[in-house]
Amino acid sequence: MKFSTIVIGDELLIGQVTDTNSGWIARHMAPLGWEPLSVRVIADDAAQIKLAIDQAFASTDLVLMTGGIGPTKDDITKQTLLSYFGGEMVLHEQSRRNVDEMFARRGIAMNELTAQQAMVPSSCQVILNEVGTAPIMWFERGNKVLVSMPGVPHETRTMMERAVIPRIVKRFHSDVDVEYRTMVVIDYAESALAEKLAPLEQQLPSYIHLAYLPEQGIIRLRLTGTHASHEVLNADMDRISQQLHKILGNCIIADADKPLAQIVGERLRKHQLTLSTAESCTGGNIAHKITEIAGSSDYFMGSVVSYSNDVKHRVLGVDQTVLDTCGAVSQPVVEQMVAGACNVCHTNCAVATSGVAGPGGGTPDKPVGTVWMAARVGDVTVSRCHHFNGSRAQIIDRATTHALIMLLHLL
Repeated sequence: MKFSTIVIGDELLIGQVTDTNSGWIARHMAPLGWEPLSVRVIADDAAQIKLAIDQAFASTDLVLMTGGIGPTKDDITKQTLLSYFGGEMVLHEQSRRNVDEMFARRGIAMNELTAQQAMVPSSCQVILNEVGTAPIMWFERGNKVLVSMPGVPHETRTMMERAVIPRIVKRFHSDVDVEYRTMVVIDYAESALAEKLAPLEQQLPSYIHLAYLPEQGIIRLRLTGTHASHEVLNADMDRISQQLHKILGNCIIADADKPLAQIVGERLRKHQLTLSTAESCTGGNIAHKITEIAGSSDYFMGSVVSYSNDVKHRVLGVDQTVLDTCGAVSQPVVEQMVAGACNVCHTNCAVATSGVAGPGGGTPDKPVGTVWMAARVGDVTVSRCHHFNGSRAQIIDRATTHALIMLLHLL
């Protein structure tokens, strides 16, 4: 089954804000057997909104729309939907009580624009927004459904999970079973992995498809299967998953779509190990990725962002002579940094980075993108030099990923 997404907002078109809702929606609709056919990002303009709906309805029965229904005067989506689907503006009493209670809890006086949030087209069915002021509007025209949701990511995602997705499942019931299996793979380029798996792909039944979803340093393999029989499909998916494990071995680091930092954290928790980081060029980004995972306080103790040589020497204990003779971006320095992190933070595991993230600061022997990194588990330390391409942000992200992969290999 296919659906369309429409994302409304002038701020998205000019790059002031990045659209994250459409990707989240696609990922969370996939397990239900829904695939996105299109994503349209449009301005807060009535003609553009109507055109986008017409185009979406022409090719799909379900349209998920976010944005354009806030309390400001430039949010015209609600009026445009009224014009498109007909009816009149009416007060939704439950939404009004919801807004009143929300503002009362915050101790804030409600203005008239916010109060107007409870006014909705009579042609829609209202889904109460439990985490915001703008109600979610469900419109139907024949066999077509459009769901209009707020653009605030937290509100969209919370209410999609709590109310919108269950209602979609009930409205568009299907007798076809859909199964997904995702595996996270490291140590392969996409082309090399495709070549490795080509014989397996040629033997896949017509109702099972293998997709490659590459990211920096990792590839997610996603098996998608559709079949009238759940038993047949589940058995085939299990068999193919086992074949993938036999072919790729330890290069499969997870049998679910998990962030790399979560996979590392699960290994640390399993072996009852603790982790610290010593970061120079990554500026704390590794620690940031680790602490994004709920429960990381079980194993992550802390980080030293040793951006200067002085901090590398005074805090982490890197030998000044080594810094002077080898330079900060060198193998002996990162190996001493990783040992210093374990010592300072009292951990038995650590990672360290030191490099040239750019855009300036490179030299002929250490150009921009040169990053030395080290990982330590117990008494074992490994180190390696990488040469990354891209912008400063890309170099930092790539160094972060490869440092976590280096640690994962040791774990």
